[in-house]
Amino acid sequence: MSRILAIAGAEFRIALRNRWVAIATLMMVLFALVLAAAGAAPTGDIGADRLSVTVASLTSLSVYLVPLLALLMSFDALAGEVERGTLPLLLTYPISRLQILLGKLIAHLAILALACGLGYGAAAGLALWSDPGALAGLASLWRLVWSSVVLGATFLGAGYALSALSRRPSGAAGLAIGLWLGVVVLYDLALLALIVSDGGGALTTRALPVALLANPADAFRLFNLAAAEAVAAAGGINSAAGAIPLWQSAASILLWPLAGILLAWAAFRKVTP
Repeated sequence: MSRILAIAGAEFRIALRNRWVAIATLMMVLFALVLAAAGAAPTGDIGADRLSVTVASLTSLSVYLVPLLALLMSFDALAGEVERGTLPLLLTYPISRLQILLGKLIAHLAILALACGLGYGAAAGLALWSDPGALAGLASLWRLVWSSVVLGATFLGAGYALSALSRRPSGAAGLAIGLWLGVVVLYDLALLALIVSDGGGALTTRALPVALLANPADAFRLFNLAAAEAVAAAGGINSAAGAIPLWQSAASILLWPLAGILLAWAAFRKVTP
């Protein structure tokens, strides 16, 4: 464990030097405050407290921003070591490749947790200041914080795998952006096209829940929207949150990080110094 923490400490110091901590925190705080200020208009219409509606808005932000931050932090994690020639030196120490991955994961998760905690905390403070009844939404906010970190772990694992497979930071960056576009943006567009073409038929009712749970970003969104009890503030695919059992979306977001780390480990094992 001490070896893993040593790697984590070194990675965190590198992130501090490269301004990743400041960049991630600033982005989350800025966007969270904007959404908290602009996303509370529907509270009177749906009968939810302001913080619950803010959590629904922050969920939509996190689906896009957390995976992007995770991939931007992880695409260089292994490919950069190969290109700089530091990987052979690192592997001469009595530390396994899995321990290296876990150390990097802990450091990057700490950055994401810090950014999410400060960003969501600022939005919660604004909601509580304007609506004392928003205290009812604190449980939903806590759920959003830890599930955002879990979602980040999934994409960190995917980023490490891409970094190990490409062996060059430039190639890993392109693959990371392609993965983000495919999983977070284009996947939902394809599902919307399916819904429109099927016209609410059996294909939509049977295939759509499975397709949503098969995507970590969609499972995260459904879990938080259903848990926040603010589904009425969402539309489109998000409205499926009320039809999918909460335990299924929770199981999906908890299993995906394990799959991501195992995939990264398998790819890293094939990297030769």
